[in-house]
Amino acid sequence: MSTEHGGPITLKPIGEIAQHLKNMLPPDIPGHYALKSRFADVASEESIRRGVVAYRDFLRLLYDRLITDGHLYCAPPKKPKSTHDYPLLYDVADLLADIGYNGILSDDGGSILMSNITPSNAVKSMRFLTLCGFVFNGADLDAKVLKIADDKPIEVSYPANPIVLTGLKALSIADIELRVKRYVSDKNHDNLLWCDYRLIKAEDSDELDRLRDFLHPLPADVQAFALDLHQRYTDMGMTCAAVKSTFDVHFSYSYIKNSRRVMTPKDIYYLRVWEFTLTMRHGYCLVIRAKNTSKYADVIDKLHLSLKDIIARGYGCDRKLRNEPCQGGCQGFRMPLDNAIVGMQRDIERWLDAEVAFYIK
Repeated sequence: MSTEHGGPITLKPIGEIAQHLKNMLPPDIPGHYALKSRFADVASEESIRRGVVAYRDFLRLLYDRLITDGHLYCAPPKKPKSTHDYPLLYDVADLLADIGYNGILSDDGGSILMSNITPSNAVKSMRFLTLCGFVFNGADLDAKVLKIADDKPIEVSYPANPIVLTGLKALSIADIELRVKRYVSDKNHDNLLWCDYRLIKAEDSDELDRLRDFLHPLPADVQAFALDLHQRYTDMGMTCAAVKSTFDVHFSYSYIKNSRRVMTPKDIYYLRVWEFTLTMRHGYCLVIRAKNTSKYADVIDKLHLSLKDIIARGYGCDRKLRNEPCQGGCQGFRMPLDNAIVGMQRDIERWLDAEVAFYIK
């Protein structure tokens, strides 16, 4: 049996994973923003901006296809390595990146010519992309292995909305050249699954703008609760940094004003006191890494009973504390971002105020 951090792996249904990825797409992409100079020779700025929106809409269609009948196309491995180990997802992202980055976009933007296809399992990925609107002229999709004749490149098109190809071109360049890699061998083409248009913008986006996008699938009162916490603690001097992996998002809050060096988002994540997270395992959560609870017992004693029970359980390695399979307990006190948490806002602020006071000096 496959295991993950000491516990058995239960593979999530592909429909749940597709919905999770769909939630990570930007809900609103601005109509006007300046682009980095790297994209000057790709197409006009207006065409690239429209292409990115079109590509985001294509991803919505792709995820909807997976939500409704992804089980017909995404065969799970016999021994999954994670809860989201569906090879087709990664193969499709690899193929899209290869098309966008290495292909030649026609002058009218209506097609991309490919003289070579490098990703493995390209034929299977092409078959799935045809279900989502792509056309591969010159490719034998009945073959087991894709072969391209030297004088007959494959012509890739998206007839329903050709500007998708311009967006794919720009986002592939951003993914391969501009996305901050999590580690040296990070070869996941995340931006072809996320459509993070901010990578192509000339100006940096602030974290509040990113946080609003992150929260958009949640009820309005839960969004307001999270935005209130963000404002309260950034006003106190804490720094917020967003860190993303293929399926996880972290908005981490740390106090770094006394740091003697420039802190990266990853540094801020490692020093986080609390955070908002979105993961496949737990969904949307508020996570508090309170290490000083023994020093403000009087504050805890006045908190909502649910919070007192959470704190009483403690946090740390699930196996060592409670002889349970790993649930990420070492990350902190975890609470779902749902309607129940909104009613405890004042108590959560009192708790966080007491904890944060040990860092702000």
